[in-house]
Amino acid sequence: MKTLKIFGLLVLILSLGAFTLTPDPMVDGYKIGDTATDFSLKNIDGKMVSLTDYKDAKGFLIIFTCNTCPYAVAYEDRIIALDKTYKPKGVPVIAINPNNSDIQAGDSFEKMKQRAAEKGFTFPYLLDEGQKIFPQYGATRTPHVYLLEKTAEGNIVKYIGAIDDNYQDASKVEDTFVEDAVDAMLAGQEIEVKTTRAIGCNIKV
Repeated sequence: MKTLKIFGLLVLILSLGAFTLTPDPMVDGYKIGDTATDFSLKNIDGKMVSLTDYKDAKGFLIIFTCNTCPYAVAYEDRIIALDKTYKPKGVPVIAINPNNSDIQAGDSFEKMKQRAAEKGFTFPYLLDEGQKIFPQYGATRTPHVYLLEKTAEGNIVKYIGAIDDNYQDASKVEDTFVEDAVDAMLAGQEIEVKTTRAIGCNIKV
């Protein structure tokens, strides 16, 4: 009986741990300190966008997101705010829709254009056509954030994970992971929290 109680307590502890903002289990893709390769993806305006287009950038907020995931929708205003805050400082948001629209019709290119217009997106909203880019990064959810620092050696991955610690209510956020990471990067300081668990919907493949 004592053994069963101990086992039950262990299961409870492990189940509670599933909700903490610990890093995702090891997956293929970029890790902190890796150099991210560039891409060329179609924006909602029909033009191709690459990181090399941003000559004066100091870094990038690559955010894998979509139209249909409730978590992604809950973060849309915060993503717009991040772009408005950090684009003038040299760190623009680059949003990428990684979902397969054959599975998730609401994430088609036409629907992307509609959603961007409705929300007034201030950043590129790119289609990962053929779903080739998100696996390179190791993104698993929407939204999933990668902060890159532009250096002479390439775009170095500095932070991976969630935007903050409360997707449900922006007014109750206590830990602004992305803001803290960008501020530290721009100040030339060490980023304290480099990885967190991305909270969102599974990418549809």
